Amino acid sequence: MTVRRVWLLLGAIAMPAQADIAVSASDGKQVLADGRQVVPSPLGGDNVSVIDFGNGKLRVVATIAAPASLIGPPRSVAITPDGAYAIVTCARKVRADGTDIEPDDRVSVIDLRSMTLVSSIRAGAGASGVAIDPAGRRVLIANRAAGTLSLLAFEKGRLSPVATIAVGPATSSPAQPLFYDNGRKALVTRDGDHRISIVTVTESGLSLDETSLAGGLRPYAIDAAGPRYAVVGNIGGGGRNVDTISLIDLAGETSAVVDTVAVGLTPEGVKMSPDGRFVAVIVHNGSNLPRGARLWSDHGLLQIWRIAGDRLVKVTEARMGGWGQGAVWSKDGRQILAQAALDHRIQSFDFDGARLRRGPELTLSAAPAAIAGRP
Repeated sequence: MTVRRVWLLLGAIAMPAQADIAVSASDGKQVLADGRQVVPSPLGGDNVSVIDFGNGKLRVVATIAAPASLIGPPRSVAITPDGAYAIVTCARKVRADGTDIEPDDRVSVIDLRSMTLVSSIRAGAGASGVAIDPAGRRVLIANRAAGTLSLLAFEKGRLSPVATIAVGPATSSPAQPLFYDNGRKALVTRDGDHRISIVTVTESGLSLDETSLAGGLRPYAIDAAGPRYAVVGNIGGGGRNVDTISLIDLAGETSAVVDTVAVGLTPEGVKMSPDGRFVAVIVHNGSNLPRGARLWSDHGLLQIWRIAGDRLVKVTEARMGGWGQGAVWSKDGRQILAQAALDHRIQSFDFDGARLRRGPELTLSAAPAAIAGRP
């Protein structure tokens, strides 16, 4: 057994079941050069980092080579309800000539006990946002370059295809699925045509409802905690106009958008607190624009919003690194991890219900692109 293998196994054994664990996927094939996403030279590698956090601590337990992508919402990682596996999609790969990127379809399964990549499968072109049902047996993947949604079965570390349906034309760019109604229904954001599809999910297939939701321009990242509400980030401003987040009431016969508020330039990631009371929003704030752009900024923002009835109320915000991606909360709701892709950082913040205070940070080998917390 190699020294590295022994270290990984010791790291896994050292993590108690109740620990706060995050899985962060990093993309080594995309960098930001004065507002332009380009392929670096030399080319970096993609990987997945397993991070132990909570109670003010922050450390990388293991890093596993696996394909990942900055293109797509920062929920291209999901962890099974039992915490045993992570599923990671890869929406883009480097073209054969090495000059640009093109759609990819790879999906990887990582065993979080042995810290190894144990299986992989191909979904659809531009495989992006991923969601796992509450039972841990069904997986949804949005295929942004194909306009489709794939349903896969999951068992003992392996995925198998069940069904794929079109949620719109390829240009609808389905980005992120979200299970709700105890896994019987799903929402799917479509940032290409400004709709949120409603899908019925069974053991053997998918069916697209006739109705859809409209919260804002280019709905992208979406999240929920509990049965009542979901929050979606709308990125239609293109980094040059103020964007919004919308609150969706999932209760009743028909889901409905009940509030929409302005947050700034490009809410890339949204994540609800475990108790469903707060929403963390990662805002680019112009940090991904060329330096000469009118709204360029040298930092991004982490915002906290409170769900008050059917309304979103801003609580606080703090500066963070540029080109922010995803966020996760600790189980007690007192610590937040935020990804800053521009300088490859994972930043932590303490939250007391009213204010944010900066905590320790990590620097990774490649740009953090997506993140999920262990249930």
